Amino acid sequence: MAQQVLIVDDTEINLILFGALVKKLDDCESHCFADARAGLAWAQDNLPDLVIVDYMMPELDGLEFIRRLREIPGRESTPVLMITANDQKQIRYRALDTGANDFLTKPVDKVEFLARARNMLTLNDARKKVANQAAWLAEEVRKATHEIVERERETVIRLSRAAEFRDPETGAHILRMAHFSQIIARELGLSEADQYLLLEAAPMHDIGKVGIADRILLKPGRLDADEFEIMKRHATIGHDLLNGSLSRVLQAGAEIALGHHEKFDGSGYPQGIQGENIPLFCRIVAVADVFDALTSERPYKKAWEVEAAVDYLHAGSGSHFDPACVKAFFDAWDDIVAVRERFKEEL
Repeated sequence: MAQQVLIVDDTEINLILFGALVKKLDDCESHCFADARAGLAWAQDNLPDLVIVDYMMPELDGLEFIRRLREIPGRESTPVLMITANDQKQIRYRALDTGANDFLTKPVDKVEFLARARNMLTLNDARKKVANQAAWLAEEVRKATHEIVERERETVIRLSRAAEFRDPETGAHILRMAHFSQIIARELGLSEADQYLLLEAAPMHDIGKVGIADRILLKPGRLDADEFEIMKRHATIGHDLLNGSLSRVLQAGAEIALGHHEKFDGSGYPQGIQGENIPLFCRIVAVADVFDALTSERPYKKAWEVEAAVDYLHAGSGSHFDPACVKAFFDAWDDIVAVRERFKEEL
């Protein structure tokens, strides 16, 4: 494709001269405008490879033309060759600040014109090739990253299902509590990246249950004190399984596995930490997990009515749960209900 050269000069003879010279350049097309505003409009709709502009023009001089050109998206790096008189050094300094790349002095020497124009076109062509190469590399990286993320997501799902196969909790619970967690994070103002990270990592909160004996994990009745102590180990087991990974998702999963049973007043387990010393992801998951666990039926219990679970969260705000997380949960109640409808238990 021919390179496009925009020429703006209010003197007709200069337009004719510059247009003729551009024809001597290899594979170039000139677009000549005596009206600077018309030339600027052309640059708005077309991408020039080189702009040649005179300084002394009525209504819109060369400096203002360059300033407005640089404001057009994608024209920030377009080469600009300004034509000035010998005694206009101050104008040249201002033009450089505005965005001019090179100058020609009146009267214009034909050989110099061709040399400078050719050099600027060559540099611009090289710049575009580098930009295209960078764009290609960025796309390849994006594709490779997407594949890695998909493999990581599959790993997370399989890890989460490993616990699910041994635990009476269902896959629907995992999906609901993960989406509840994302909603809470959104209401708290976390970035989209952190919201997505939490959505991906939250399903691993109970992965440590793979290390709990069936006689305890599947016991239909209430656990005694010794059994409960063993059950509590699933938090540290889950953390140990996931900790040390280079994956941000697994790192977050390890943190959540360890801390989602901590309580805001410090009475939780396994570390007994309190308040904001509990990682935020863990405080969020605590609300999401407990609400869904309460309102879900299990072999060892009936599902609570939603109103009773709501009362439980409110009553535990400030003791069991972070009040900010509880508030965020109820501020998005319509979205919470929608998630419950979307991921219903399989009958």
